[in-house]
Amino acid sequence: MSRAGNLLGDEQSGHIKEVGYELYQQMLADQIALLKAGVEEPLEEVWSPTISVGAPVTIPEDYVPDLTLRLQLYRRLSTLETDADIESFAAEMVDRFGKTPPEVELLLRIVAIKALCRRAHVEKVDAGPKGVTLSFKDNLFADPAGLVRFIGEQGSRAKVRPDQKIVFTGDFQSLKERLAGVRHILRTLVAIAEKKRK
Repeated sequence: MSRAGNLLGDEQSGHIKEVGYELYQQMLADQIALLKAGVEEPLEEVWSPTISVGAPVTIPEDYVPDLTLRLQLYRRLSTLETDADIESFAAEMVDRFGKTPPEVELLLRIVAIKALCRRAHVEKVDAGPKGVTLSFKDNLFADPAGLVRFIGEQGSRAKVRPDQKIVFTGDFQSLKERLAGVRHILRTLVAIAEKKRK
C-alpha cells in the first residue's frame, strides 16, 4: 500500500495516540508534497496557515475517543471557510458528542482565524502576551500600499521587521485577548486585501 493510502489508514492508528489539528495539517501537507513529487503536472497548491497562540489545539481523546473519527473531524475542519460553516460544525459536535470542551472551543476559533489568514494571504501567525507577529505567503499582499497605510496608522504599535514580518505590539496576557487581537488584525487585513481585488 502506498504511503498516501496509509495516511489515514489502520497502520497509522497503531502509532498515534493523540493527533492534534496542527499535526494533522502537517501530515496532510507532507503527503501532498510526496504526491506532487511523483506527478508530472503539478497539483494546485494546498496550503494551511500556521497559528501559534501558546495553547494546545486538539480534539481531546476523552471527548472523541476513536482516532479514525478524530482524523475525519480534523479533515472536515480543514475545509471550513465561513463563520456559518464553523457554527454548523460546532452545533453538530454538540449534537454528536455533548458540550464542547475548552480545547474544541479553541480549535474552532483557530479554524476561523485560519480562514481569515487564507483570505489575507497570511502564512504564519505567532501570538504571545506582548504582541502578534505575522508573515505573508511569499511575502505578497493584495494591496501593499493599503498595508503600509494600515501599519502607519498604528503608530508605534506596529512595525515591519527586516525579514518582512509585521509585529503588532499590545497587551495580550490572556488567551482570549490574544485571539481577539489576532482576529481584529486579520479582519482588517482581509478588508484591505478584498477591497483591492474588487
